[in-house]
Amino acid sequence: MVNLRVLTAGDWPLWQEIRVAALTDAPHAFKSRLGDWHRGGQEQWRARLAIPGSYNVVALRGSLPVGMVRGVPADAETSELRSLWVSPEARGDGVGDRLIKAVTKWALRSGSTTLKLAVLPVNKPAIALYQRNGFLTTEELGDLLPDGVTREQVMAKTLL
Repeated sequence: MVNLRVLTAGDWPLWQEIRVAALTDAPHAFKSRLGDWHRGGQEQWRARLAIPGSYNVVALRGSLPVGMVRGVPADAETSELRSLWVSPEARGDGVGDRLIKAVTKWALRSGSTTLKLAVLPVNKPAIALYQRNGFLTTEELGDLLPDGVTREQVMAKTLL
């Protein structure tokens, strides 16, 4: 059984553990790199969880973290889903769907009418997960990736 746990700034060691696992397992799926996180130390991890209005969730199977996601306010009407990752041993068990639903509920409670995300265009499994959860590709240009050519794919869904 998998339980979801909302984190606070004091939970930074757990966030660090799961983020390092995500960046180690799937470096191709994230814009940031593991090396970027070793420079800031404890304060960098705490700061990520202390962003005002953010919603940080870890999926736990027993005490083992098997997934993560973040919700971040973008503006008065839009929230962003970020950093979604599910460990290989939990993929296919609906953990990603549960994490997306948790952020969707948070965004609705926050008054957002749109939930957006950016995904690397080569991450086809993630794109399929997002589509299954109601996200559609937008015309918005995502951030330029380090290759200087490719851009993130922006997806969004309207919240009801």
